[in-house]
Amino acid sequence: MLEVETPHGLARVDLDAVHRPRGGLILGHGAGGGITARDLVATKQAARDHGFSVALVEQPYRVAGRRTPAPATQLDTAWAVVVARLLADELEGLPLVVGGRSMGARVACRTHVSTGAVGVLCLAFPLRPPRRSGSAPAQSRLPELDAVTVPTLVIQGLADPFGMPPPSASRTVVQVPGNHSLTSDLDAVSAGVAAWLGRLLNPAKIR
Repeated sequence: MLEVETPHGLARVDLDAVHRPRGGLILGHGAGGGITARDLVATKQAARDHGFSVALVEQPYRVAGRRTPAPATQLDTAWAVVVARLLADELEGLPLVVGGRSMGARVACRTHVSTGAVGVLCLAFPLRPPRRSGSAPAQSRLPELDAVTVPTLVIQGLADPFGMPPPSASRTVVQVPGNHSLTSDLDAVSAGVAAWLGRLLNPAKIR
């Protein structure tokens, strides 16, 4: 476990390096969970099987024992510092894919340009928070996905209460059984990740 000091506290990184990696994958956790989430672990193993060294990043608010996420600007800043640290050492020179589940996916989308990522991997992207009784519909987060300028994978549960993002020319959307947790069919999650990563670093453009 690596520790990285950020402007907003200490972050931790669980780095699983492979011999002669083809690329690096850095993943963040969801708002209410950590890096042991089952879909993150399944994604890590699928990526390792395709020659990626994988880093799971625990945000400073979680390291400090807080449950409530930090503001988006703090999350993004801490994430960028951790990514830069890994690219300067353990993942130096490797094509980089960034991503995460739910909140972590949003962070990766918002910062993909500054991190120099060649791809973004989103698990259970929280497209639109479920509407509460008597309240107005929440604003869609689709602009965060649409702003990504590199190939993107979204793996989304068919019954996810946050909704289903649409595919686009550069965005692949894989629908799997289950809800926002993505635990109903982890094999489907792994297969979707493996297929996309297998295409991403090939000379042909990803579709």
